[in-house]
Amino acid sequence: MGVLVGKCAPDFKAAAVHGDDIIEDFRLSDLKGKHIILFFYPLDFTFVCPTELHAFNERLDDFHERGVELVAASVDSHYSHIAWLATPKAKGGIEGIRYRVVSDMKKEIARDYDVLVEEQGIAYRGLFLIDPNFIVRHQVVNDLPLGRSVDEALRMVDAVQYFDKNGEVCPANWQRGEKAMAPSKQGLESFFG
Repeated sequence: MGVLVGKCAPDFKAAAVHGDDIIEDFRLSDLKGKHIILFFYPLDFTFVCPTELHAFNERLDDFHERGVELVAASVDSHYSHIAWLATPKAKGGIEGIRYRVVSDMKKEIARDYDVLVEEQGIAYRGLFLIDPNFIVRHQVVNDLPLGRSVDEALRMVDAVQYFDKNGEVCPANWQRGEKAMAPSKQGLESFFG
């Protein structure tokens, strides 16, 4: 797996579904200037995937409060996304999802983010936190059967935003509102050049 942390996020142009709208040429860079969480999931109409998409949707207001845009992506077509969005949650669908769901039919986006499982043609559960300057600040990749923690994604947003605002580092298990650590200027220079 490639590490993208500290690097510019790979941009892309692809079809996306946002509610009832189809965006034929959505670009991730359209969101530059905001924090972005881009997360990949293996396939529409599966078992773990809808639990994740709903879990992120349930916390969407928490993300928006922090100025974060959510973008999901899979190798399915935007037509499949539309059908899945029209399917009720009780029947395994993602009806009611309020953020963009990108179609990566050519698998180029998953490949650029180095989460493509080539032999299966699907993506691992990769999550990338991208800052307003379009730099990847955090990434985590789960194996196919392992769902992610939305709470941890929010915690990482809080930590990145806290550091960027205050210059203080966030220790293990740090939570929003807790005391952080103020490193010496020399310590910061050794970390960040």
